[in-house]
Amino acid sequence: MAQPGNRIVTFEKPMEMKVNTFKFPELITPQGKSAPHGAILKIVTTNICGSDLHIYRGSFPVPKGMTMGHEMTGEVIEVGSDVEFIKKGDVVSVPFNVGCGRCYNCKHMRSEVCENTNTDVDCGAYGFNLGGWTGGQGDYLFVPYADFNLLRFPDKDAAMEKIRDLTLLSDVLPTAFHGFAAPDWPAAPAYIVGENVLIFGAGPVGRAGAACAKLLGAGAIVVADFIPERLDLLKPHGIETINLSDGTPIEDHLERITGHREVDRVIDYVGVDCRGFGPDAGKIVENAVTNAMLKYVRAGGTTSTVGVYCANPISKDAAAKAGHMDLEWSNAWIKSPRMAAGQSPTANYNRALMRAILNDRMPYLTPMMNIKFIKLEDAPQAYKDFDAGSAYKYVIDPHGSVKH
Repeated sequence: MAQPGNRIVTFEKPMEMKVNTFKFPELITPQGKSAPHGAILKIVTTNICGSDLHIYRGSFPVPKGMTMGHEMTGEVIEVGSDVEFIKKGDVVSVPFNVGCGRCYNCKHMRSEVCENTNTDVDCGAYGFNLGGWTGGQGDYLFVPYADFNLLRFPDKDAAMEKIRDLTLLSDVLPTAFHGFAAPDWPAAPAYIVGENVLIFGAGPVGRAGAACAKLLGAGAIVVADFIPERLDLLKPHGIETINLSDGTPIEDHLERITGHREVDRVIDYVGVDCRGFGPDAGKIVENAVTNAMLKYVRAGGTTSTVGVYCANPISKDAAAKAGHMDLEWSNAWIKSPRMAAGQSPTANYNRALMRAILNDRMPYLTPMMNIKFIKLEDAPQAYKDFDAGSAYKYVIDPHGSVKH
């Protein structure tokens, strides 16, 4: 029987996505090498991520026609001859990082900077201009080094019952968790109990960050954003919010909520498209959240920059176009903050977070994330709506696999 085509969302130009049809995937790397270590998945769910919006807007440069998507859950339909532990029929989560499992970094729990899955830089990922790996906002997906990369759900039926939450394990939830764990992993969770936390961004990853803060036992959890509809999703679950559109200085909000004008931990879940504060409100100011993070962390506190940053070709600022940012470093240095930045090594966290979900330790996750399932052909419109500030987390169900 002839193999079906593979519909995948592609980047056409800034502010325009399209669904194109490609050939069915093979067990072959982007460099044309045979990959008996790989597997092919039939996609069950594939999410649109806030990082995809950087590509959509043109602030993360990628070539025309690049396939999109890096948040995938799927059913294994084919395995290579070297795959031992992943089996046909398994339902699995795909970490967005493409790791080889063999290099120094992968062996030291740093799969986000794998040395072997991208010939240009030590970082491979699906659906980015990072190694040529085909994106997963489609029908089918090739995954290399399947035994290392794939997280198998222990029970297929139980997984499908909780797919709204488990679909988040490919990126958004581990990335949110990384904002807490990165500075001191693996000991970091022990330090978070009772901490006052400020989160910039109430998009899906920021809301997932609030959920992780609850799981980890943080004290006051404060989320700041310009979009009230996103903040409203958090309020019923014990999360304090700051509407950055109201003109009140952030430190005044923090003092009202915590009794202090600084907090123990500040996390940036926004990235390169962040907006400024005060007189710069509404404008794209690439360093706004980074400097705010350093300003509002207490002396001896912790900051994490999880939002994506890169040289921004559409910026009006020459320095930002070249990948440079002005930091108020002297004022921050004296505080001796712990600092972390970069992508999440998803495989470090996804198994533990899966267990938390399957054992009902995060019942607030579903209402906070506000998932909306869509068809694959509706993805281009979902990108437009998400970019306009929609409070949904869009999840593509290409084969009608999910009971909505």
